[in-house]
Amino acid sequence: MQANVATTAKTEGGWQTNIAPLTFVPDVDGVEKQLINLYPDITFEPWEGFGCALTEASGSVYAQMSRAQQVEMMRTYFSPDEMGYNRVRIHLDSCDFSTGLYEADGDPEDVTLARFDFSRTEQVILPMLREAERAAGRSLKLMLSPWSPPAYMKSNGQRCHGGHLLPEYYGRWAEYLCRYILEFERRGFSVERISLQNETKAVQTWDSCVYTPEEEKAFLSVLSNALKSHGLEHVQIFIWDHNKERAFERTAAVMDEENRSAVAGVACHWYSGDHFESLDLLRMRYPELRLILSESCIEFCFFGNDSSGVNAQRLTHELIGDMNHGITAFYDWNLLLDETGGPNHVGNLCWAPFLFDRGSKTLLPQLIQTFYWHFSHFIPAGSRRIALSRYTDLVDATAYRCPDGSLTVVLSSRSGETLPVLLRLNGQIAALQLPPEGIVTVYGQLC
Repeated sequence: MQANVATTAKTEGGWQTNIAPLTFVPDVDGVEKQLINLYPDITFEPWEGFGCALTEASGSVYAQMSRAQQVEMMRTYFSPDEMGYNRVRIHLDSCDFSTGLYEADGDPEDVTLARFDFSRTEQVILPMLREAERAAGRSLKLMLSPWSPPAYMKSNGQRCHGGHLLPEYYGRWAEYLCRYILEFERRGFSVERISLQNETKAVQTWDSCVYTPEEEKAFLSVLSNALKSHGLEHVQIFIWDHNKERAFERTAAVMDEENRSAVAGVACHWYSGDHFESLDLLRMRYPELRLILSESCIEFCFFGNDSSGVNAQRLTHELIGDMNHGITAFYDWNLLLDETGGPNHVGNLCWAPFLFDRGSKTLLPQLIQTFYWHFSHFIPAGSRRIALSRYTDLVDATAYRCPDGSLTVVLSSRSGETLPVLLRLNGQIAALQLPPEGIVTVYGQLC
C-alpha cells in the first residue's frame, strides 16, 4: 500500500509543511509497540463539513484589505483545492465581535416588523459571503445564531448583561428570526440551520440572553411553529449552543416526546474544557440528533496571544476529541480579525486563522490555519469516521474513510519530543515520526 504524509513541524526557519510518500510493508514480525491500529470496516457518523463565522468584526477588517488579499484569503478557506470549507455561521443583530450594538428593528411599536432593516448585514457581512461562495464554486450552508433579542423584548431592557426573553414577546421574536432567514433566502443564500440562542446560560458584558430549560423548551415550540408557517420547515433547529459541560443535562430537560421531532441537533462550544464524555452521553441517549461544534477559538484573556504551536495544539486536541466523540460539523469562530484580535466592542479579543495588520496592510496567515488545513483539506463532506486504537494519549488521532474510498488519518502530538508511530492496517504497517507539538496527515487509497 502507498500513501502520502503531510507533516507540519517547527524548524529553525519557523513552522514548515512538507509532503512525502509513505510506504506500507507487511507486518511479518507482528509488531506490538508504538502502534496506531486502523479499522476501516467499522464506521460511525457521516461528516458534514468544516466552516467558520462571518462576523461584523471580520467584515470591517475585510473591507480594509486589497482585492487581491480578499481573493487569496477566501480561496484558501473555501476553494475545494485548499481548505474546502462548506459552511458558515452568521450572528443575527450585534454580537461581541461587532463594531457596536445594533438591532434590525428595535421599535416596540412595530408589531409587524415593517421597519426591519437588513442593511447592516447586507453591507458588512454579505460581501464576504458572496466572495466565499465564488471561491467555493457552490452555495454554502448557513447557520444563523442570535446573541440577544431586541432590548425592549427582554426582562432587563438591554441587549447586554443577560436578561430573559419576556414571554409576551415569544411570538414576535420568532417572527423576527424568520424574517432574518427570509432576507437571506430572498438573496439566494441557503439557510441550513438556526440555533435558538448563542450561549444560552451566559450573562456577558456584551449581547447575551439567558434561557432556563423551561424557557428554551417553550420558545422551541413557538419558533418551530413560526418556521412552518413561513414554509421554512427545511431550517434545522439546534438547541443549547453553549459549552459542553451541561449539554447533556440541558438536552434532557428540553427534549420530550412532543417536541423531539422539532430538534435537529445540539450545538456546543469548547470554552469549558474537553467534556468529550458529554458528547458520548448525547449520542447514546439521542442517537438521532446531530452534534456540532458551533464555536471554538483562543481567547486572549485566557491563553494570551502567543501564536506558537501551544495554542494551535490546544485547538487541535479539542477538534480531534470532538470528532472522535460524535460531532458531525465544525465551525471555527471569526474567519478574520485585525492584528490585535479585534475589533470587539467590549475588548473580548481572540485569535483567528487569518489576521490583518492594518498598519502595514499585510495579511497574516496564522499557524492554526495550517493545522485546520490538515483536517478540512483531506476530510470532505460525506466522509465517515472509522475506528482506531492508539498506544499513547500523547498522540491525538482521528481517521476517516472518504467518499472516494480513500483514508485520511490525522495525528497531533501533545509531547515536547518526537514520537514514533507505526500505522497498522490490514496486516500492513508504516513507520513515521510525529514531531513535537506538530501535526501529521496520512492520506491515500489504502483499502
